[in-house]
Amino acid sequence: MLELRPNCECCDKDLPPEATDVLICTFECTFCADCVEYVLGGVCPNCGGNFAPRPIRPTAMLEKYPASTKRVLKSGGCGPRKAA
Repeated sequence: MLELRPNCECCDKDLPPEATDVLICTFECTFCADCVEYVLGGVCPNCGGNFAPRPIRPTAMLEKYPASTKRVLKSGGCGPRKAA
């Protein structure tokens, strides 16, 4: 089950469960659409993978399966991914 993390790992913008401007990678790294497009160039800085829109969990299911409250933030910043 998705954690539905509460913030962008790059800029720390709040990303509530109903937000539509959230993208995740296959490992659930969570970023806002602006950071993905303008800072990360569509590549996850953690795993090198691509992003997909985070689904919206229905309100009734949020009551039973709440979103995570644990904030994740890249300690070293999240500038553009460096070439390997």
